[in-house]
Order: sequence, then structure tokens, then C-alpha cells
Amino acid sequence: MNTESRKILDPEVVSRINSYALKARLVVEGFMTGLHRSPYHGFSVEFAEHRPYMSGDSLKSIDWKVFAKSDRYFVKEYEEETNLKAYLLLDTSRSMTFSSGTVSKLEYCKCLTAALAYLFIQQRDAVGLVCFNEKIEKFLRPRSVSLHLQNILAELQNLSVGMSTKTGFAFHQLAEQIKRRGLVIILSDLFDDIDQIISGLKHFRHQQHEVLVFHVIDPYETNFSFSKEALFEDLESGQRLHIDPWLIKDDYARLFNRNLDRLRTECRNHQVDYVLLNTTDPYDKAFFAYLSKRLRLY
Repeated sequence: MNTESRKILDPEVVSRINSYALKARLVVEGFMTGLHRSPYHGFSVEFAEHRPYMSGDSLKSIDWKVFAKSDRYFVKEYEEETNLKAYLLLDTSRSMTFSSGTVSKLEYCKCLTAALAYLFIQQRDAVGLVCFNEKIEKFLRPRSVSLHLQNILAELQNLSVGMSTKTGFAFHQLAEQIKRRGLVIILSDLFDDIDQIISGLKHFRHQQHEVLVFHVIDPYETNFSFSKEALFEDLESGQRLHIDPWLIKDDYARLFNRNLDRLRTECRNHQVDYVLLNTTDPYDKAFFAYLSKRLRLY
């Protein structure tokens, strides 16, 4: 990947762009630079809607009958019957708002969600959005037409943040709602009861869904890089404690790594793809993980 692509994929650069639509396009187009054209396309089976012609659209897609009546160029959009329906599960609990730098975990995940949605739509795949905290707060069912991307972006721009998390409950809730086998992509800090999380992941696998977990954390949560005694507050429970970081840093690291090892092991045992992402990581790490999962679906 060239230098310009890496600049585009730098989260701190992308975070300074206000429009999620532009973020998504830049991230995806930056990632695709140097890669071969995607071989994954569905086939059109049902007309869905018209949209204005845009530069780059194939002339074959213009509806000439509409042009004859309106003297304007419109393109036919189709619902795609694809081999893939994808569900993007975004954690909107309050712990996701933590940031030690310029990008919070939630902002990072929103950008990544937008970029993945853009990529799915570009490939004519059906993609849906699920926002959850204590329960499912929003569920946009998968569609593959371009206007659906605007619906997803609007939800990302306007989503509300919940307080606490019941990740396992939300996973079970969704697993009961989606019947057709698909690809479930989870974007979360996974700050919840690990047994409940694993139970929810197993439910998805029991329903024959492919599962890809993006475990997104802040660098300070990895190494507990706080240097001074301070008042720490649990963003979800509101509990506050005065802590000297040097007294608990080793125990924190031990427990944190133990939990990571448990998640990795359980995901591996149940054929769930697990990717640990830091909010300073470029998005290409996530895209390569997605493409690797996608290749195994065919």
C-alpha cells in the first residue's frame, strides 16, 4: 500500500473530516488502492428505484425511457440477490466514548462501520446496521441499494449513547431475529461479562452465521499508561475510586491479558474470527481481516 493510502487510512486524519460519507469513501478508496478490482458481485433480480446519473456510472444503466419523458438522466438501482447478507453490530454503550487521544473508541468504530457499509454497497452486497448497548436500540435490515448507505450514515451521525452494556443479551436478541445465514461483524470494546459475550457468540455460530469480532480498545486500556494518582470513574456505573496507577498497573495488565487470552481462545474454539484493534491502528488492518473472512465464505 502506498504512502498516500496510508495517510488516508490514518484514523487521526480521517477523524478531522466531518462527513461520514466522505470518511467512508476515503477509507475504502484508500484501502483499495493497489488491490485488484473486487471479484465479489451479486446479480440483479429486482428493480428497486431510480437515482440521478453520476459521473462514472455505466451508460448501460441509464433508463432511456425516463430520459425520453423527463430529459434527465436516471440510473436503475436493483436489490441484489447475493450470497451474503452482512450485519454490522455497533456497541453504543458509554464506555465506548472513552478516549486518551483525539479519537474515541466510538468515533473510531463509527468510521469503520461507515467504511465497511460503503464497501458492502460498492460490492452490491446487502448490509444492515445494529446499534446496541443494554439491548438492541436500532436495527436497519440489510439492503444493497445505494440509498440504503445514506440511511446507515444518518444513523451513525445521530445515534444516541446508552449507559451500560448487556452484550450477551443483545447478541441473543439479534440471533433470534435473523434467520438466514449471514456475516455478523461486531465492533465493540467488549467491556462486559466474558461468559455472556461468549454465550452470545456461540448463539450466532449455532445459527450458522459467520462471525467477525473487531475488539476495539484505547491504547491506555492496553498498558494503563496513567502516571499520576487520580480519581477514576466507571463511565457506565458512575462508580469513582482514587487510584495510584503504579500500585495496580501490574495486576491490571495481568487481568487484562488474561481476558484477552480467554476471548481469543474461545473465538478460535468456536470458529469466530477475532481481531484486536487499537484506536491508533489504520483501518486497513480491519479490511484485510474482513476480506480474509469473505474469501472463506466462498
